Amino acid sequence: MVSVAEAIGLVVILLVNTAVAALMTRFFRVRLSTRWGSAVYAALLGPLALLVLTLVLGSFLGPNLGSPATVITVTIVLPLIVGITFDYFWMPAPDEVELPENV
Repeated sequence: MVSVAEAIGLVVILLVNTAVAALMTRFFRVRLSTRWGSAVYAALLGPLALLVLTLVLGSFLGPNLGSPATVITVTIVLPLIVGITFDYFWMPAPDEVELPENV
């Protein structure tokens, strides 16, 4: 049975990983001028960053989820999909955002 502390730890890992995936996707969309470049970088570098975060946070926060496939699915794939989806469908495109002019 999962304790309350382990469940809270899993929720923290999921929230942090989702936020990092969304921020990385936004960073790549703003910095790269190509349409597919940001998606490729988010798909290749995103899981690597989430793996490192999962290893660091899971060492003292995470519960035992059973198999490695479950850990990868729940803590890497799911937050990556939600983060990328959040940035592409919820946030405005980088070209639509008006920035103040430098004085």
